[in-house]
Amino acid sequence: MKNVLVADIMTRSPVTIKPDTNLMECARTMVKKRVGSLLIIDKKDKKKLRGFLDQKDILWALIKKSKEDLSKIKAIDISSRKIATIKPSATINATIDKMKKLKFEKFPVIHNGELVGIITIRDILNFHPEFYPELEEFAKIKEETNKLKRLKLAKKREVIEGVCEECGEYNTLYRENGILICDSCRSKI
Repeated sequence: MKNVLVADIMTRSPVTIKPDTNLMECARTMVKKRVGSLLIIDKKDKKKLRGFLDQKDILWALIKKSKEDLSKIKAIDISSRKIATIKPSATINATIDKMKKLKFEKFPVIHNGELVGIITIRDILNFHPEFYPELEEFAKIKEETNKLKRLKLAKKREVIEGVCEECGEYNTLYRENGILICDSCRSKI
């Protein structure tokens, strides 16, 4: 495994979009191509990476910008601009170490400033399934980190789960004006 490189197992033709592609079209592309992320490339230089759009980004836009139509929001407007990348000459072991350190599951592969592919956990597991226990540990660490973040956020906002004092539904509750209410009732205030 020390000699296996990213270039040996990466996906060489990742699914790409242009910066001005709207989120509705991005979602359609993800479903049609059965991928969880899209790489945003420059209009003129189709090998220059401009951004990275994950399905979580679209869900975020759907929730946070629900007043706006997804067909009016451009991919580049919500995409990650600082992107962790990897070189095709990196070893798989170095890639896994970087995935663990940064808690990412996929990296665009860049050579001489140009996009040449993408490598994901799935690519690594398809090539070498015995890495599964190590990657499973990575997933657990990532989940625990997310739990800690949610707990800190909950303490900060006094968020708990229970029955909303306004509508009576069981949900995540927020303390507003001395009462515990759900997010939908909270938005009506």
